[in-house]
Amino acid sequence: MSNPAPLGAPKLGPLSTLIFASRWLQLPLYLGLIIAQCAYVFLFLKELLHLVTDITTLGEQQMMLIVLGLIDVVMISNLLVMVIVGGYETFVSRLNLQGHPDQPEWLSHVNASVLKVKLAMAIIGISSIHLLKTFIEAGSLGSPGSNYTTEGVMWQTIIHMAFIVSAIGIAWTDKLMSHAAAASKKH
Repeated sequence: MSNPAPLGAPKLGPLSTLIFASRWLQLPLYLGLIIAQCAYVFLFLKELLHLVTDITTLGEQQMMLIVLGLIDVVMISNLLVMVIVGGYETFVSRLNLQGHPDQPEWLSHVNASVLKVKLAMAIIGISSIHLLKTFIEAGSLGSPGSNYTTEGVMWQTIIHMAFIVSAIGIAWTDKLMSHAAAASKKH
């Protein structure tokens, strides 16, 4: 499972070898996320079929909610790809995709900090879709059939804003750390 050590590389002791090899324990987790992505593909196809088969009976608002649901599934799937590919590349083993025509552009400079910022931005996008769906579904709060309360919508908005503030904090911290690392290389 492990690659042979490059020529001239120091030989690791048994404890160091065990600790370093423990990164492979994450492999089942990434494989599980691939299975979760398959479930999202099934959900997407089910919702798409619902949209296509019921297109003549759906109102504009219902159609918009289904399309927003499809966009939500795609964004979650994108998030899964970032975690699976970026996490595996960062924490387990290199994928050796250099020169591959389908290599994601972001993968060439991925590290834990970049991955955190990208994940935070994806979560904000997903939260935005959910908040938009809530606003559309809520319509007139308090009307019969509305499943939303003013307080519930307010809390969802506050949570969304907390995601935005957290992402800004992560990006700002990452920027400070990259500037500090660049400054230490100059000295």
